[in-house]
Amino acid sequence: MYLAANGRPDAPPRPQGARRRVPAAVLALGAVSLVTDVSSEMVTAVLPLYLVLDLGLTPLQFGFLDGMFNGATALVRLLGGRLADRRGRHKRVAGAGYLLSALSRLGLLLAGGATAGIAAALAADRLGKGIRTAPRDALISLSGPPETLGRSFGVHRAMDTTGALLGPLAAFAVLWATADAYDAVFAVSFCTGLLGVLLLVLYVPDAAPAAPGPARPAGTAALRDPAFRRVLYAAALLGATTIGDAFLYLLLLRALDLPPALFALLPLGAAAVYLLLAVPAGRFADRSGRRPAFLLGHGALLCAYAVLLAPVSWPTVVAVPALLGIFYAGTDGVLMALAAPALPAQGRAGGLALLQTGQALARLLGAAGFGAAWTLWGQRPALWAAVLALAGALVAASRILPAAPPTAPEAS
Repeated sequence: MYLAANGRPDAPPRPQGARRRVPAAVLALGAVSLVTDVSSEMVTAVLPLYLVLDLGLTPLQFGFLDGMFNGATALVRLLGGRLADRRGRHKRVAGAGYLLSALSRLGLLLAGGATAGIAAALAADRLGKGIRTAPRDALISLSGPPETLGRSFGVHRAMDTTGALLGPLAAFAVLWATADAYDAVFAVSFCTGLLGVLLLVLYVPDAAPAAPGPARPAGTAALRDPAFRRVLYAAALLGATTIGDAFLYLLLLRALDLPPALFALLPLGAAAVYLLLAVPAGRFADRSGRRPAFLLGHGALLCAYAVLLAPVSWPTVVAVPALLGIFYAGTDGVLMALAAPALPAQGRAGGLALLQTGQALARLLGAAGFGAAWTLWGQRPALWAAVLALAGALVAASRILPAAPPTAPEAS
């Protein structure tokens, strides 16, 4: 453990001398994620229209396919992390995930409207995303000094979110130029995805080889560290009280009787705020401590819940997406920066995969629980329950999270 140079026990030490720059490897990974997200979000933006309006799938069939594969993504992360930690193959495993996702667009192009082919392509896309996430974040954490991890993850997440915002615009531009030719969208998405893979191969260096240590399964090694366990427990507890963005947007639409077309625009507001604040939030976490930054991010989510309990008006339409953007800026990359120093280099990807999977599964449970409470009690009592649950989880997490930044034991 170490103490902060500025006197705070939960803040990493400030770098000495000149101000450190974001490592080139992080910028390269950010460019890969930006291009890949343009490719991915092009498909995501038009897929409901293509499947429901063009091919005639029912919303229930589409929801089943999408939900099943999204749930499977969380579990595949464990496999990606374990494979990456074997002999330090982070770049190779991440590249395989990016390539699989790119090829899935070609699968959509070749499926020709066949449901089985479309399901296989969606499965390949989710598998690719699950495989690449933990090795990519491990590469980010191994590319620079621990005291600048918050900023590194913030820069990466900002570039990633830029791609997520540009993807739908690119998709609808292609549809407009080709008179609603969905195959053209899939073809452009495939080529863009391949560009992301090429950027990874050419510009992202391999992680430095880890010092030799005991050969233990990555998940087991991570769970043996008490500081990492506390981060995992806190993230899972807070995740279980996260009700899901879609529910918040539905509450807004119902309260103000907004047109359904506005539903698709609400996430763009949250993404824009996330893009603006990801880097400042990472810097704040590096300077003031990742633990308070992570808790403050969830405090913004609690405020979003509370705003919906007050009389809803048009300013609420701005406030809720803005608070969600603050929540993601203060938690997404910050959580990875908080946990990574507790993990040895040879088990970094597996440990981060375990953390990401635990949080994702907890959030699935939280969303399902809120949906059940809404059905049984009505939306306002369910929202009150969510507020109380998240407030209690925040108090508990503030006690569970380690007061000082976790550090990995030196390899022997």
